[in-house]
Amino acid sequence: MNWFFLQIGPAADTVNKAVGAVTEASQSMNVMDMLTKGGPLMLPLALLFVLAIFFFFERLISIRKASNIDPNFMNIIRDNILSGNVQAARSLAKNTPNPVARMIDKGLQRIGKPIDAIEKSMENVGKLEVYKMEKNLSVLSLVYGIAPMFGFLGTIFGMLQLFYNINASGDFTPAQIAGGIYTKMITSASGLIIGLLAYVGYNFLNAQIDKNVNRMESSSAEFIDILQEPTR
Repeated sequence: MNWFFLQIGPAADTVNKAVGAVTEASQSMNVMDMLTKGGPLMLPLALLFVLAIFFFFERLISIRKASNIDPNFMNIIRDNILSGNVQAARSLAKNTPNPVARMIDKGLQRIGKPIDAIEKSMENVGKLEVYKMEKNLSVLSLVYGIAPMFGFLGTIFGMLQLFYNINASGDFTPAQIAGGIYTKMITSASGLIIGLLAYVGYNFLNAQIDKNVNRMESSSAEFIDILQEPTR
């Protein structure tokens, strides 16, 4: 029995040392250290990340404001039109900061003209409102397009530098090569992550815009029906 503990003792010490080394290595490898090892191309990647975050929230707030409207808005407009109080309907539309309200206000201004002309004027306003909602979305599209390219470019430059140093010095070890490749792959990983975040944000905002467009189209069709209702 004593012989067994004498044999197992050194093995246990070796395992403990290995676990301690792994734990120490995992603790020493933090995110900031990894990012600082990425090289100079981490700076434009950081700028792209900041741009993506800023314009995502800027557009999100703007689109949320555009979707904020009283559920009874069209019912009030309908009641005012059918009662002949067009001025009250226009006052409500003017005082409602919403794309739907601006479309309805344009339609109210054209009352008395042919339906086709009213629809056309409202459609033009709708296109302008959609353009306002889509403003700056191209920045997110640009980020998710070029961020991975910057990442790969940083990795390529880093690999070129690594092999140039190996060729110049003629002294290398597998550990040195692995360490060099590890540090140069950081830019690729960062570029892919930034591009993925920008892509998800871009598609999410587009989905929110589509919801607003559907609401605008529905309200426009309802308004045209209201105008035709008294003549039925």
